[in-house]
Amino acid sequence: MTELRAVAAAPANARAVAPAPASDSSGSHTVVFTPSGLSGAVADGTTVLDAAVQLGADLDTVCGGRGICGRCQIKPSTGEFAKWAITVDDRALSPWGLLEESYAGKRAIVEGRRLGCSAKICGNIVIDIPPESQIHKQVIRKTVDVGELVIDPIYSLHYLTDVAEAGGIAQALDAQWGVTLNGPRRTVALDNFRSNITVALERRSGGTSVAAFWPGYIDRLMGVAVDVGSTTIAGHLIDLANGEVLSTAGQMNPQIRFGEDLMSRVSYVMMNPGGEAELTKEVRAALNQIVTELCETAGIERSRIVDVTLVGNPIMHHLVLGLDPTPLGQSPFPLAIEGAFASTAAHIELDLPNAMLYVAPCIAGHVGADTAAAILNEGPHRSDAIQLLVDVGTNAEIVLGNSQQLFACSSPTGPAFEGAQISSGQRATAGAIERVAIDRDTYDVIFKVIGSDLWSNEIGFSAEIDASGITGICGSGIIEAISEMVSAGIIDHSGVIRGELATDTDRIVEDGRTYNFLLVADIFVTQADVRAIQLAKAALKAGIDLLMEHAGLSAVDEIRLAGAFGAHIDPTHAMVVGLIPEIDVANVHAVGNSAGSGAVRLLLSAEQRTQVEAVVQDVIKIETATEPRFQEHFVTALGFPRSTAPKAAHEGGRRRRSRRR
Repeated sequence: MTELRAVAAAPANARAVAPAPASDSSGSHTVVFTPSGLSGAVADGTTVLDAAVQLGADLDTVCGGRGICGRCQIKPSTGEFAKWAITVDDRALSPWGLLEESYAGKRAIVEGRRLGCSAKICGNIVIDIPPESQIHKQVIRKTVDVGELVIDPIYSLHYLTDVAEAGGIAQALDAQWGVTLNGPRRTVALDNFRSNITVALERRSGGTSVAAFWPGYIDRLMGVAVDVGSTTIAGHLIDLANGEVLSTAGQMNPQIRFGEDLMSRVSYVMMNPGGEAELTKEVRAALNQIVTELCETAGIERSRIVDVTLVGNPIMHHLVLGLDPTPLGQSPFPLAIEGAFASTAAHIELDLPNAMLYVAPCIAGHVGADTAAAILNEGPHRSDAIQLLVDVGTNAEIVLGNSQQLFACSSPTGPAFEGAQISSGQRATAGAIERVAIDRDTYDVIFKVIGSDLWSNEIGFSAEIDASGITGICGSGIIEAISEMVSAGIIDHSGVIRGELATDTDRIVEDGRTYNFLLVADIFVTQADVRAIQLAKAALKAGIDLLMEHAGLSAVDEIRLAGAFGAHIDPTHAMVVGLIPEIDVANVHAVGNSAGSGAVRLLLSAEQRTQVEAVVQDVIKIETATEPRFQEHFVTALGFPRSTAPKAAHEGGRRRRSRRR
């Protein structure tokens, strides 16, 4: 490791440190660590790193005080500190030391900072531990929103020297780090690595054990968080030390060819002996492809990945784990596994030699680990506000409540919200209509398609969509189209397209005994389309109303819409068609892939795993398939609640269209 000991230029202020003062009469000094406020007395000459260990301060290190990793950087403070009744001068730390002089690690020593493993305490001192030097650091993320998460690491790195001479890894850990291995034994062969190695330790409820090791010195460990959806699978490669997203990858779930909705896949297994093995093989192959893409994009070796967290709905949960999903197709919908599942990544045939696997617990037979992860991320159980959390897919998972009590159910909305079962429906890809506005007087239509920021009546629209064309309408587009038709009076309360208006506009076209509404070219909203959306939105609203009834609530404080559909649907339009309860639009939030963000939380924090396992035990599960009142709520929810949009939204829409003209 001599290459790491090459002399590096010290910061400009390195040699400005005055000679250390003599020890005080007691031979000890008061040390205060901020921002934690931990304080205590340590012996003169104690390194800052050792003082942090002694007092329990949150100071990181991988190399164990050898001046290699640079993670233990601290910033000393000077002056009067009345809060702790101490005065600090610039002699409270020892002068710039040999470890700092020779430091050549990847993390440069920041101006004004010292290495905690080198700086020795020579007087009363206040020491700030910056965020990047903390083990339990706050996560700051751009591509995955996990809110205010504090990292509670499950894995830690420890650099060991002269392992063979020490008698092995266990003895070296005890001698050099004071760590005793007391967890489940894992097979770790030394091979030819008889000298200096870096060991990854795994901390779980069963104790501390060796997870992996590498020759020489390394300072980064990675994990993978995966959300296995029935339509898409998404994965994130995460730096376990700071929560940084190193790469993201996803693909369509290859099981779609066996059926778009979950029950179709269960039916496939029921009717085809060995079908579950075929479905399991498909999804595991997709997971390996995603891992490969994540590693190649980030330039990371597979051996550096030590943990995988996985969430998904109950059917996906069972199929990934190689379990028979058919019991979930009939009452009482029993889960094969109660609680979280942990094993090696090899258990699901992932090509990750050093990785463990953690699968979050499902809530019930129709409410899965993805919903548990979404709860963890959105935090209704941590809030006094009544939150309605809805994740709309081929099934809608619904959670209602606050810190006092949570209720959850799944409602069979079907694939209509994703563009399926719609005459011109398609998935949300380039060329699909995603926004619609209808003039209340003339019934003229303007729209937007995916791939262009322009409305159809704006200059340059035709040129922008020349490559894709107008190919159909996606889920958010059909919701907006029907909402606008309801608001314009084209659709009545019962969901019928009003044929009598055909004398007022040539957009309403007779089709046998019913009528259709022309959006553009050969793309219509048919009466059958309206009925499909009615059935889907009634199922969703019935699930919501059922939970409200069980909770004894008449209103909610906020609504969070998760998933791709929630990210694109306009809240006002959702209220017009009766998809969600009417509240102030400002309190409706699209939260994206909240399940995936929850999976990242589980990757970064042991505390979050404990929290999610406790939360699922307390959720009251309502089974819509066997609940007598569900059908009553469903029938009531079929109608459209009103024939005009909210005043504010309606007026805003007119102003918006006026600007476009």
